[in-house]
Amino acid sequence: MVIALARSVRSLALKIASYGVMHLIVAMLVAFAITRDWRLALAIGVVEPFFQTIAYSFHDRIWHRIEQRRRRGRLEETAEAFTARLDVMNAEEQARAHGHHGHSHALPSLKNIAVKTVTYGVMHFVVAVLVAFAITRDLQAALTIGIIEPLVQMIFFALHDRLWTAREARRARAATQTA
Repeated sequence: MVIALARSVRSLALKIASYGVMHLIVAMLVAFAITRDWRLALAIGVVEPFFQTIAYSFHDRIWHRIEQRRRRGRLEETAEAFTARLDVMNAEEQARAHGHHGHSHALPSLKNIAVKTVTYGVMHFVVAVLVAFAITRDLQAALTIGIIEPLVQMIFFALHDRLWTAREARRARAATQTA
């Protein structure tokens, strides 16, 4: 059990590190393709992921709080539904307590996932533009980097994830064959 947990942690750390290296390289290559200056590209490639990580942590905390509030609301709704089933609350009292007639679900709605994804995309764009502008002092280059870099990152993220999944599948097959 402990060995499996250690392998899992090691594998996750390696996956995160490889993603970080990939993010750094892609950011530098995109910046170089736009600015044609390897010093600016290196600066953007190093600085942009650093600030993206900080911005992501704020974004994640905000969404965590939003989801906590929703969960608390669902807990109250579940308690009310339970008391209604015990005939402690009739249907009218339950509808009045809820303020609606619908039921919540444990998984976030597609709308909530979409809103979270869009807010992350906007945040990524803003950080990329601000960092690129702070380094290049060229608004057109900064806007171009802010648009292109996240799109290229998405493509490379998908490739990285696919390669990593294939790697994990090979390792799992090898482990079952040796067992």
